[in-house]
Amino acid sequence: MRNGRTVLVGTFTVAVLMAAGCSSGGGSGGGPGAPGKSQEPGPVAKLAITPANGTKKVAPDAGVSAKATDGKLTKLTVADAKGHEVSGTLGADGTWHPKWPLRPSTAYTVSAQATGTDGKPVTARATFTTIKPKRTLESGMAPLDGEKVGVGMPVQLLLSRPVTTQQDRAAVEKSLEVRMSKPVEGAWSWVSDREVQFRPREYWPTGEKVTVVAHLAGLRAGQDVWGTKDRSLTFTVGDEHITEISNKTHEAVVRKNGQVVKTIPVSLGKPGDDSWSGTMIAQEKAASTLMDSATIGKPGEYRTTTHWNVRMTYSGTFFHSAPWSTGDQGSRNVSHGCVNASPANAKWFYRFTQRGDIIEVTGTSRKLRFGNGPTPWVKSWDDWLAGSALGKSVNG
Repeated sequence: MRNGRTVLVGTFTVAVLMAAGCSSGGGSGGGPGAPGKSQEPGPVAKLAITPANGTKKVAPDAGVSAKATDGKLTKLTVADAKGHEVSGTLGADGTWHPKWPLRPSTAYTVSAQATGTDGKPVTARATFTTIKPKRTLESGMAPLDGEKVGVGMPVQLLLSRPVTTQQDRAAVEKSLEVRMSKPVEGAWSWVSDREVQFRPREYWPTGEKVTVVAHLAGLRAGQDVWGTKDRSLTFTVGDEHITEISNKTHEAVVRKNGQVVKTIPVSLGKPGDDSWSGTMIAQEKAASTLMDSATIGKPGEYRTTTHWNVRMTYSGTFFHSAPWSTGDQGSRNVSHGCVNASPANAKWFYRFTQRGDIIEVTGTSRKLRFGNGPTPWVKSWDDWLAGSALGKSVNG
């Protein structure tokens, strides 16, 4: 059942017939009731299961129900072909709903029990098969399963199809389970029609272990669009690394768990190519990268290989080695927007950095835009929460 729309797939009825019991004799002997007449048993219970036995193309979110006539429903379970019982809840009206959606293209068996007014138990079974979707929703997730990340790393769920309505986005969020070793407040927020991210209200605690399960199999995410596969990952949070880069001092101050471990002279973007100011994360690392000005709309200005690269934005901002600007580092901005450091300092920073480490740049004329990379810390908590279709936080 979904949004008041019910898939009617028939009923399966089982009646248990029992022979009537007789009194022990005639005349005035034998038990209660009129003299010489037998005691009639109560009505025999009947069970009707929906979907009916043999039904095919059942929507995974249709719900399962059983109705007892002349009796009371006492139990209803749903299991797959291997006999694994599906977790769910049975309502007072006899409708059973799974904790997570049923899987598409899968056979399920319903087992129901009832007790008749005659006090006798009745059982019934029905098997049905869920639909094979014509349009499917695929997914990807970050960080990597088993990865150790920095305290600013969000969880990214990337979808193969756009999810546009508030109702469908809410359904996606409800399918996402976050478990934490140290429960903290966090929330999902939509970055685009194809991406939703999770971040804690504050930075992750060091040592945190997080497991995320996207129960997408059987999820309806639009008109005739169904998820086909669950996805999960587990990651841990390493030491707190926070780097503060000042356009005023031309220095990067690197802290580990609150203590300064290194101060690095840097050169930022020159006028017209100003670096972004804002709170970024280390998105990825590459020991060598071909830098081409054509990728930022300025063909022919430069094309060179740089080393010890830590990406800070999608638009091409990196912290990297720049041996050509060592004379300006610590005093003057000469880059095309990147953070330049000496080869030795860049190599140290590259090796020190975890994906998800916080990198804060202050004092430049350009403000970081939300969505220029995983940028969850650009938004206030209230603004982040406003991007949730459910409008509420999660405590793992």
